[in-house]
Amino acid sequence: MQIGPYFLDSPVILAPMAGVSDRPFRLLCRQLGAGLAVSEMVSADTRLWDSRKTRLRLDHAGEPAPRSVQILGADPHAMAEAARRNVERGAQIIDINMGCPAKKVCGTLAGAALLRDEALVERILDAVVGAVSVPVTLKIRTGWDLNHRNGIAIARIAERAGVQALAVHGRTRACGYTAPVDYAAIRAIKQAVTLPVIANGDIDSPEKARWVLDRTGTDAVMIGRAAQGQPWIFRKIAHYLATGQRLPSPTPADIGRWILDHLKNLHTFYGETAGVRIARKHLAWYSRSWAEGAAFRARINSVEHAREQLNLTCDFLGRLVNEEYLAA
Repeated sequence: MQIGPYFLDSPVILAPMAGVSDRPFRLLCRQLGAGLAVSEMVSADTRLWDSRKTRLRLDHAGEPAPRSVQILGADPHAMAEAARRNVERGAQIIDINMGCPAKKVCGTLAGAALLRDEALVERILDAVVGAVSVPVTLKIRTGWDLNHRNGIAIARIAERAGVQALAVHGRTRACGYTAPVDYAAIRAIKQAVTLPVIANGDIDSPEKARWVLDRTGTDAVMIGRAAQGQPWIFRKIAHYLATGQRLPSPTPADIGRWILDHLKNLHTFYGETAGVRIARKHLAWYSRSWAEGAAFRARINSVEHAREQLNLTCDFLGRLVNEEYLAA
């Protein structure tokens, strides 16, 4: 699919996930077949940008094009200014969050809460599209709750405003992440507009991705939680969509290299103390399917130093990567 001037070489996209889709994870997912990796959401309140957390979220050094940055807020002028400043910092696509169901986000009338105010949605989209020369995309849910499903109306507002792609999570805000995904609602939204539409929600295998694309008629799929602990899912899905054939499972040696690369990048990006801490959750996801994974997690969670974390992980993987790699 294409977003503005950018042709994506894979119709499989990493969803923006707070605390997950940071730069090290985005780089890994792009390496492993994601056609686009959307950043963690960045607040439109630029007064918060001096915090270390936000400074890291604004760091896109070394990322391949196109670089997509998601912004979050409820004030049209602030959203427009945040979009401009992110473009100045290297964003090539601005994505607007109108889908986050978190209570602390909706409590500020941002995220999915915006779906309850179509007039405000229109003002925000008009302001952001008018503020930048790069493509603007939008992520939504199908509505606020099952009695207020206005995804089609929001999609039409987005199309009129000049939004160039729309990602739809097939649940309402009230449904959270547990109710069945309403793929029929995604299909209805796709049929109501001409802009590219990306399907999101419970896509966790190559066959499911193919079924969702056929069922909804959408242009691409967006993967979130299914990528946690198996970022190689992108290459598996992309290959299957292109050929109809399943890729062989990655070898333990490949998985070991990818995991250790990821850990080293986390340590470099965040610094040793924060990097080790943040790596723990990724190691927990990676080890869910490993024999004796629980014992590994119990041990790795007590480690405080990067070298020890790398060594223990390598040992657990059966020393698939040699000591020369670890010293590199």
